[in-house]
Formats: sequence, structure tokens, C-alpha cells
Amino acid sequence: MTAPLEIGFTAPQDRQQVAELEALGADSLWVGGHIASTNPSPEALIWLARLAEQTERVAIGTATLLLPLYPPAIVAKQIADLDRAAAGRLRLGIGVGGEYLSDFGASEVPIDERGSRMDEAIDLLRQFWTAEPVTHHGRHHTFEKIRIHPAPHHPSGPPIIMSGRKPVAMRRAARVGNGWMPYLYSPERYARSVATIRDEAEHHRRDLTDFGWYAYVFVSMDDDPAAATAAAQNFFGNTYRDNFADFLDRVACVGTPEQVTERLRAFVQAGARHLIVVPCSRQQETYQRVLTEIRPQLEQ
Repeated sequence: MTAPLEIGFTAPQDRQQVAELEALGADSLWVGGHIASTNPSPEALIWLARLAEQTERVAIGTATLLLPLYPPAIVAKQIADLDRAAAGRLRLGIGVGGEYLSDFGASEVPIDERGSRMDEAIDLLRQFWTAEPVTHHGRHHTFEKIRIHPAPHHPSGPPIIMSGRKPVAMRRAARVGNGWMPYLYSPERYARSVATIRDEAEHHRRDLTDFGWYAYVFVSMDDDPAAATAAAQNFFGNTYRDNFADFLDRVACVGTPEQVTERLRAFVQAGARHLIVVPCSRQQETYQRVLTEIRPQLEQ
């Protein structure tokens, strides 16, 4: 049976807008953040704690927590506490980072260790979430009978969703993740990643029945398609300090509501079952139109 389509958004920082999104019927809200990036941004776990207090119904998650930057015992404790406070609504989206070397310098973590730290931390999180003593002797961390308790609301901890763009992230998702959440993907590339993950999971004889297929998609929507394109170019230029004009149509859903609908439908047809929408402009209008006009068409 195909999982129902869900639609979430990157969380606004305004409390009233968060409440309005819940009332409109959003399924999830997501936060991200850095330690010392070029653009000022909140820290992901602090923002997640605020969001847990501001919401009552929606799933809430990180998109994305840069796990290699953090001590795994601290993350395990904070997420367990937040998962209980939110009555099990948490989703932990994680990635290795690397866009900003300053994040690693500020955290005193060598960037060339990010992959091995990620793998070791994932295993440790799940051990700590048992609320039993953990003894571990690894490359980066050593623990002797360390117990993190009480346990999270989820019996085995909240779902861990792998973010990334490269094949190594897909393989990690297939082996140990509870979901896949790439970003800056076209629907065509998303479909290829789904096939890669399914092949890798089959190789490891892993059942993906409850696996979550998330797509982190940028949306710039306007009745005037030229205005939508200009807004998207401005957004990406300010956010990533780069010129995305040449391949904007591949990494974002840009145009009229009809054009955005067709592009989002392409992600669904590629295998996505949970769309995480990032408004590039006209934020409030995007919330409204995606949930009230576009969603019913995608569910047909």
C-alpha cells in the first residue's frame, strides 16, 4: 500500500505563522541551522526546542542537523527529552555538512572525519536511546557504562532521516536510515536516488516498508512567471552566494501555481511521499496555495 502524501514546510520563526500553518493542515514543520555559517541562522536543536513548545499536532524535525559537529551523548539526551515533550512527534534529519568550513572550525571537528563521525554517532544515538548503559570503544568516542535516560517517547528513538546529495549518503540511508531527504535535486535525480537506495537495501536484505521518502523542495510561485524566477534567483543568491540562474529549473519549483503543481507532481511520481516546501518568496501565499489549491491536485 502506498503511503499517503504528506506536505510540510520549513518552519517560520514567527510563532503566529507556526500556529497558522498548523491550522491550515500542514503535516510537518522543519528547522535547520549552522554553528558559524556565512548567513546568520539559529542553531538547529535550540530552534527545534522552541518549535516543540509552539506546536501541538504537526510532526517536527531537523532539516538538517549536522551530526558530526555534535557530541553524540548530548544529541541523544536533547532529542530524547524533546521527543517526550512533543509526545513522539520528532523526526531527526541529519547530514554531514561541508558547505561551510567555518562550522567545522568553530566546532573543532576535522572536516575529513565527518563521514566516520556520522556513522559512529548514528549507532551511538540508537544505543543511548535504549536508556540502558552503553559501553563503546570507537574511533572518535569512548564510553564506559554511560546511561542516557529516560528514553525517548519512540521505543527505539525518533526516525533518523538521512539528508545529502551524494551516493555515500544514499548508501547510508539504505543501510541504517529510516528515511531519505535530499535537497537541490530535480525530480529525475530524485527518482535515480530512490532506485539506488532500493538496490542497496536489497543487497543488504533490508526491508524498506516503513522507510520515509522525503523531498526538500524550493518553491517560488507567482501568477507572473518572470516574477517567480526573479524571486528564486534572489533567494538562492542571498542564501548560497551563487548564481543558480542556469539550472534553476532543475533545483526548484518555479513559476505559476500550475507550473509549480506539475513540478511537485513530478517529485511525487519519482517516489516522494513527504514534500518539505521551502518558500523562496511570498511566504504566506505559498503556504495557503500549496495546502488549499495544490495539495488536492497532487492527491488525485
